[in-house]
Amino acid sequence: MLARIKEVSDRFLKKVKEEGRSAYVISHNDTDGITSAAIISKAFRTLDISFELKIIKGLEEQFISDLPKDKIILFLDLASGSLDYISNSELKDVFIIDHHELPRKYEEKLPENVIMINPQLHKKEAISSSGLCYLFAKEINANNAAIKDLAKLAVLGLIGDMMERSVSRLSNIIIQDANIIKKRGVLLYPSTRPLHRTLEFSSNPFIPGVSGDSEGTRELLKEVGIEFNNGKTKSLIELDEEEMSRLVTAILLRRMKKQQDENIIGDIFLLKFFNKLEDARELSAMINACSRLGDTSTALLLCYENLAAKKNAESLYAKYKQFIISGLKFAQEAKENKIQGNGYVILNAKDKVKDTIIGTIASILSNSSIYEEGTVIITMAYYENPQDKKIKISARMAGRNGRNVREILARVIEKVGGEVGGHEFAAGALINKDKEDEFIKILKANLEIEVVKV
Repeated sequence: MLARIKEVSDRFLKKVKEEGRSAYVISHNDTDGITSAAIISKAFRTLDISFELKIIKGLEEQFISDLPKDKIILFLDLASGSLDYISNSELKDVFIIDHHELPRKYEEKLPENVIMINPQLHKKEAISSSGLCYLFAKEINANNAAIKDLAKLAVLGLIGDMMERSVSRLSNIIIQDANIIKKRGVLLYPSTRPLHRTLEFSSNPFIPGVSGDSEGTRELLKEVGIEFNNGKTKSLIELDEEEMSRLVTAILLRRMKKQQDENIIGDIFLLKFFNKLEDARELSAMINACSRLGDTSTALLLCYENLAAKKNAESLYAKYKQFIISGLKFAQEAKENKIQGNGYVILNAKDKVKDTIIGTIASILSNSSIYEEGTVIITMAYYENPQDKKIKISARMAGRNGRNVREILARVIEKVGGEVGGHEFAAGALINKDKEDEFIKILKANLEIEVVKV
């Protein structure tokens, strides 16, 4: 993998330096995509590489067709699922740094106009796109010691894609470069803020009777024996072993079903940001919140540790958490918008949940105690702008044992049309609004056939 990164970085530098060409960078609008963009843009500035940057929700055929033909196109954290469109375009030099699955026909041979860094082509080692971008940045800036400071952004991207539980060899190199401080404990965030606020706004893990409920939060803290002092409680990282143990027990009792300790216990990642020790999970969620609420500029500036952007980011994050709590309540109370079958659930939120948040709702539900391991969770939401006439679809697998949700979506999209991408346990798709009923009908049929096969 490292040899491939070096080979691609050499080819990229030759294009921009020897041929004097500029780059057009397109990245995804989640935390991994935003941090990838921040890493690449900082690295390019150190080398005086001329570039433009665009952050997008997802790739469509027309967007690819409209890209400038005279520039080097660099996709970050997307495009692996759009190789057909790229192959059929008039683009000459396309570089892709991504970790998502590819259509099977391209696993052996890529389109002639594509040069790619993707672990799916190299033993499928688990690493985020931001991690790949950091290693790429180190190669093209081999003599710049300051590049190492970008490692913490790659860690935020890794956490944003929930890849911190099982750290690969390459990811571990990045974590070491970032000088991360680890503390074992319950995976609530922010671990550096008063615990009563952390619990009340906890959505991942979602705690029934506590998340979004101030009274429920007070009851849990009273049960655990953690007191208020001047209206505040200790932070999570300030708890002693006995307090942490009581907190874990109380949370597990409320989460019910067959949830094991490892689902909510793990390493809390702490890093230096704005010259303070901060919880990496909160920073990752804050970057995601800014972008999902349409302010990618603030998300990028936050990655650059811009003080002027910090206040705006905190405000957007508070608003985002309210949207998440509201979305989770809708998911729990929805009846006619929910289709449940053997081993699957389809939540069609329509215009009740933002399209930029529906994927987060799917992720939280998949990590909650509500559904058994192996349940396929499909969420749908209309694009907020009615002129777009699109539906955003997110698919998740409860737990880590079950069906390949990307393949399920791909089979349906092949029949109804649209875009699809993602991983085995977390995937997404985009369809036209007029295909809504047809999509659900074919999706149900595929999910039920899969259960029979199993």
